Amino acid sequence: MRVTCDVVGEGSREVDLSETATYADLVRAVGYSVHEVTVLVDGRPVPEDRTVDPEREDVRVLRLVKGG
Repeated sequence: MRVTCDVVGEGSREVDLSETATYADLVRAVGYSVHEVTVLVDGRPVPEDRTVDPEREDVRVLRLVKGG
């Protein structure tokens, strides 16, 4: 399945995932670790082990840690 997500501060990305992909798989597909981001769906955090819902339009990946 093809999922579009907004990586906050970096813009929108489209990723190809399997039908059974979790939000942890989505995080890895955009190049991050689940330890440095949280995924928001419709403005609410979702668990990393939840299966991705391709019908959701508002998926955001928010970095929690930035280098300094």
